[in-house]
Amino acid sequence: MTDKIRWGILSTARIGRRVIPAIRASHNGEVAAVGSRSLERAQAWAAAHEIPRAYGSYEALFEDEGIDAIYNPLPNSMHAEWSIKCAEAGIPTLSEKPFASDAPEAQSIVDAFEEHGVLLAEAFMYRFHPQHAKAQEILAAGGIGELQIISSSFTFPISDEANIRLSKALAGGALMDVGCYCVNLMRFMTGEEPERVSATAQFGERSGVDETLVGMLEFPSGVIGHFDCGLRSFGQHTYALKGSEGMIVVPQSFVIDKAVDGIVRHWQGDNYSEHVIPAVDQYQSMVEDFADALLNGRPPRFAPSDAVNNMRVVDKLLAQAL
Repeated sequence: MTDKIRWGILSTARIGRRVIPAIRASHNGEVAAVGSRSLERAQAWAAAHEIPRAYGSYEALFEDEGIDAIYNPLPNSMHAEWSIKCAEAGIPTLSEKPFASDAPEAQSIVDAFEEHGVLLAEAFMYRFHPQHAKAQEILAAGGIGELQIISSSFTFPISDEANIRLSKALAGGALMDVGCYCVNLMRFMTGEEPERVSATAQFGERSGVDETLVGMLEFPSGVIGHFDCGLRSFGQHTYALKGSEGMIVVPQSFVIDKAVDGIVRHWQGDNYSEHVIPAVDQYQSMVEDFADALLNGRPPRFAPSDAVNNMRVVDKLLAQAL
């Protein structure tokens, strides 16, 4: 292994269009190969994204000795199977969120990587944007008094009925695709696991998945979180932290363009301040953290156990909504 991690991309999933440029822009990584179930598709993807090597199977990608790590952006239902195969092949893996179809699957992934002594992380890129650290800083300094309520929303409209997010077989649905961000954000900000959850949802007649879901999380400290997520609603991704003396709002919370500054709005009593966070590529920060962890033999910034805990909450919310 050199001073740069050589990445293999597991499939030609669309999210790769964000992650591949981020790896290429990183100081400690490069894209070396892509694997697909179709050699023709892999070769076309490699040509379009200037990737040196292309393979017509995922197994062939694993056999490439010029690969140091795998990025797994497969559909949700395939994360466990292929991440575990990465572990068995001894290849460190950054797996897209949500980590698996459910919590037991997520735990099986973590167990496999621990058994084989291989590095693993969940690709929840939003956590690497410094705007959230700023919100936490204000919160920790007592800038809104006692935290009482967290509200969050992540919605966008899907027009293509063949979109995999609408596939029950592929573990799609609003909560799995975007609501998981809201759940993670609430756990991230409180540092706690919810004691109780409740949810209601509208399931698509054709899709069979939750196309709109509203949930509530109650935390041991007394903080109550509520969120909405949807695949048919006007696009929004935001959160607010409301306390006894003020409020923090992050208007673009989860998917923010690398050329756009982050904004953290803060009210404390009658005082208002706005913090501008210089634009960063949160995908780049995420892949750099994983590569640095691999190069320096340290754990990733966010432990894989967090992915399992997030899936446990998602499971409970879906059970409430059914």
